[in-house]
Amino acid sequence: MFKSNYFKIFMKLNKVDFGRNLNLFGLPVIFKKSGSVLKIGDNCTIKSSFLSNLIGLSQRVIIVTRTKEAKIEIGNNVGISGATIYSRKGISIGDNTLIGGNVKILDNDFHPIEVEARNGDDKDMIRSREIVIGKNCFIGCNSIILKGSKIGDGSVIGAGSVVSGEFPNGVIIGGNPAKVIKAI
Repeated sequence: MFKSNYFKIFMKLNKVDFGRNLNLFGLPVIFKKSGSVLKIGDNCTIKSSFLSNLIGLSQRVIIVTRTKEAKIEIGNNVGISGATIYSRKGISIGDNTLIGGNVKILDNDFHPIEVEARNGDDKDMIRSREIVIGKNCFIGCNSIILKGSKIGDGSVIGAGSVVSGEFPNGVIIGGNPAKVIKAI
C-alpha cells in the first residue's frame, strides 16, 4: 500500500498542525485557509487510496477549512477513510473516533438558501453551525453529519444515516432523519 509521507511536507508548508505518527495511505486533499485552524492529533490514520479500506472508497479524504474563521480539530487516534470534513465555522472530532468510508461532515449549507443570495453567489449568506463529535464514536459508511450536530461520547452512527441535531452519550443513532435507536 502506498504511504504518502511526502505529503506531510506540503501540510507543513500549508501550516496544518499534525501530531506524531500520522499515517497517510494514498493522497488526501487537505487545504487550510490562511488564518484558520486545522489540527490533527497523534496516531491518526487517513486512508485515501481505493485499496486502503475494502468498504469501497468513492473518493480521497478531503479536509478543508474554507474561511479564515473556520476551525477543524481532530483528536488523537482518529481513523478516517475516504471522508469529507468541510468547515466554514467549526468541527471538533474527539479522540479514538472512527469515521467510516465516504462519510460527509459538513458544518454549512455550501450555498445560500435564499434565491437572491444563491443567484448572486453571496458567500456571506451561507449558513454555518459548529459540529461536535465526541470521543470513542463510530460513524458508519456513507453517513452525513449536518451543521449544528452534536454527537455524544461513545455513540455509534449507523451506515447511511443523515444526522442533524443533538444526541447523548452511548447511543446507536440511525436513519434518515437519524434518531436514537437504543442505548448501548
